[in-house]
Amino acid sequence: MWSVWDGHSLVGIGALKDLGGGTGELKSMRTDSRHLRKGVAAALLEHIIGVARGRRLRRLSLETGSGPAFEPALALYRRRGFVDGEAFADYVRSDFNQFLHLAIS
Repeated sequence: MWSVWDGHSLVGIGALKDLGGGTGELKSMRTDSRHLRKGVAAALLEHIIGVARGRRLRRLSLETGSGPAFEPALALYRRRGFVDGEAFADYVRSDFNQFLHLAIS
């Protein structure tokens, strides 16, 4: 888990879980609402992708919600190369979630 701070204020967090088999899961990406659109999530995402690459993972996956509230995060993931895909790990597809995957080279 990694965090971004502004002085004594936590402004963002992100985590990586190794699922085995060369796949990692992007977990708990969150940015404090007062710090949205400042590059916090993008910086965390790049860091986590770099760590995944360093650990020789071949794929990074994530499960997230659906609907308008999730569009900014989805746009960030898609700009970075994540694509829609199948459910993974113990997740089950529903009307309220979706799955994205990034091939890591």
